[in-house]
Amino acid sequence: MAIALGLDLAEISPNSNPPVCKILDYGKFKYETKKKAQKSKKNQAVTILKEIQFRPNTDTHDIEFKVKHIQRFLEEGNKVRVSVRFRGREASHANIGHDLLKQIIDMVGNLGIVEQFPKMEGKVLSLVFGPAGKVVKKPSKPVVSTSSDGKPPKEKAKPAESIVKTDS
Repeated sequence: MAIALGLDLAEISPNSNPPVCKILDYGKFKYETKKKAQKSKKNQAVTILKEIQFRPNTDTHDIEFKVKHIQRFLEEGNKVRVSVRFRGREASHANIGHDLLKQIIDMVGNLGIVEQFPKMEGKVLSLVFGPAGKVVKKPSKPVVSTSSDGKPPKEKAKPAESIVKTDS
């Protein structure tokens, strides 16, 4: 039947009992499955891991400034790794880094969720924030054009529809 129609016989579900086959154009079938895969890939949310680095003796204003960046990254839907880098003998005072991370967690508030709790890896103490809830994109402002005198343009009169009579 498939040859008579100029189409192909494709096995759709080989594991079912009995196996399911369909008469179709195989090239078109491949094209449609490829397009479905592209569409599903396009709709996937991509999260990027951003990193903000601190030192144990970072000043309070610098901490506040960097926390604003963390909050902005979380609002955009990205994950953020917060790292406290120790040098030399500073690593023996890891409690300073833990206190700094607790302060940052309090400052970030409910914009982010701690996905990976503070963990010491060598001389780096780090944690990972994930965005809390859904990301809401801000609507763009409407563009209002102005005329040469700086006033908004007046609405133009719509043309009257002409009635055309045809002989039937």
